[in-house]
Amino acid sequence: MEEIIRILFICTGNICRSPTAEGVVRELAARAGFATRIELDSAGTHGFHVGAAPDRRTQAVAARRGYDLSALRARRVGGGDFVRFDLILAMDRDNLAVLRQVCPPGLQYKLALFLDYAGDSAAGFAEVPDPYYGGPDGFERVLDLIEAAGRALIARLALHPDAAGSAY
Repeated sequence: MEEIIRILFICTGNICRSPTAEGVVRELAARAGFATRIELDSAGTHGFHVGAAPDRRTQAVAARRGYDLSALRARRVGGGDFVRFDLILAMDRDNLAVLRQVCPPGLQYKLALFLDYAGDSAAGFAEVPDPYYGGPDGFERVLDLIEAAGRALIARLALHPDAAGSAY
């Protein structure tokens, strides 16, 4: 029986970047035949929007590219997430720092920046910028970066199918 790889995407409020990553990677995994081997979720480091759907601008940009985020709901990362998930990917260094503060020491190896997986395709970005207070171009840029990192993450999983429970 194949092991399921559990990945959690993290941003600040869980209404823009991390639900986009969850929806995009879910679709990319399905296209690559990994739908039954991967479990995805997203959460925020802060509880500003718990229970809310992704930002309408996020949903609109995603929908134009074929990603449906409408069923997702914001939640705050909790202590059990550090045990449950194999990989916890933060959208930026600030969120990674928050995760490092609350993650048990023996589970720190699960934490990383999502764009670490994008390599050269991230066009010079080390972090997924928060588009919330900006214009439409920011949401497009976020989706570009998330698609690049998502494709690279799925490719890496394809090369290392037994990587569940380890740092990728």
